[in-house]
Amino acid sequence: MAQLDTREKLAILADAAKYDASCASSGTAKRDSRDGKGLGSTEGMGICHAYAPDGRCISLLKILLTNSCIFDCHYCINRKSSNVRRARFTAQEVVNLTISFYKRNYIEGLFLSSGIIKSSNYTMEQMVEVARSLREDHHFRGYIHLKTIPDADPELVHQAGLYADRVSINVELPTVSGLKRLAPEKDGARIEGAMKDVKTSIADNGDARKKYKSAPRFAPAGQSTQMIVGADAATDGEIVTRASTLYDRFGLRRVYYSAFSPIPDASTVLPLQRPPLMREHRLYQSDWLMRFYDYSPHEVVAAADDATGMLPLDIDPKLAWALKFRESFPVDVNRAPREMLLRVPGLGVKAVDRIVASRRWRRLRLDDVARLTVSVTKVRPFIVAEDWRPVLLTDRADLKPLVAPRRQQLELFAA
Repeated sequence: MAQLDTREKLAILADAAKYDASCASSGTAKRDSRDGKGLGSTEGMGICHAYAPDGRCISLLKILLTNSCIFDCHYCINRKSSNVRRARFTAQEVVNLTISFYKRNYIEGLFLSSGIIKSSNYTMEQMVEVARSLREDHHFRGYIHLKTIPDADPELVHQAGLYADRVSINVELPTVSGLKRLAPEKDGARIEGAMKDVKTSIADNGDARKKYKSAPRFAPAGQSTQMIVGADAATDGEIVTRASTLYDRFGLRRVYYSAFSPIPDASTVLPLQRPPLMREHRLYQSDWLMRFYDYSPHEVVAAADDATGMLPLDIDPKLAWALKFRESFPVDVNRAPREMLLRVPGLGVKAVDRIVASRRWRRLRLDDVARLTVSVTKVRPFIVAEDWRPVLLTDRADLKPLVAPRRQQLELFAA
């Protein structure tokens, strides 16, 4: 086989990394090199695809160390039996690329994942070496996210956390049965064991840094995971419940959802079509409800269809819940507690906080609420204001068409 140059390797391994969704860069420690020591920063504006909570775009070099793999997971395009072009970086090549891209102001950090070559330990050693060299040899202070391998020696995973800002371990699929069927070489118990070890290390490091300021940081941006949606028969209700369990048990920063995408020469056990991308979007919205809107998992699951367990695709989960539990509304914006205001469709966290702050000084009218939301039409049936009471809307059987977003054909040459 002909030897590939760095550009050809980059084209193959950057494309192969596109299936990894878990590459956000939020929550890390603040570091920069304005003092003249080291290289890089975790702050500033980026040009690519990862976004911080404050809306900053963080650019990451997102690649695989290699797309060769000794495993044969049915859903993975890089599986052992897949007929794809293979490539492999050395650790030094990844380091050189990261430094070169940073100096050209292309990136602010590195997201590194990999197929399994030779063994889990060997592959993990190579990934740790990339992070070590960047930190110690080049004093790189930018963001590093390593996708760790649960089958690797725990000490290697621990070393990854000492050099990386965030580590992630993929649970792959929402259910144990799905994992056994589609990725029989992977062990769900071992995956969770590795996630538990990372959680323990993060907690221990937090305690150590309270006592000793010189204690090294361990994965300051926490850990995350990713599950594939639509490759198995898991319902949205099962996925939401699984995500909630992972958040509670392992203190995850994020659970990412990746809609299954049909791959060339696919296994016969996989579905022929990908799930609607809107399904992935609805799962992210349900995740948001649990993390920021104080919804319990069973409340989010209750928004799904009772027969199928699937969230509706035409409306968001928050509106679906409100329409299903009409007895909880309308909510008085001048008196209701914050947790009930958060359940009003069309009101976000910032809008609710402003309502709570404003009503200390005056009674809020419908116009006041309208200034805080994109569409007051969606809000009106669910609230009571100083000059508004939804008398005719409260018990309407056809309320959904009035508040659901209207479908419209976009103009191809609109100004």
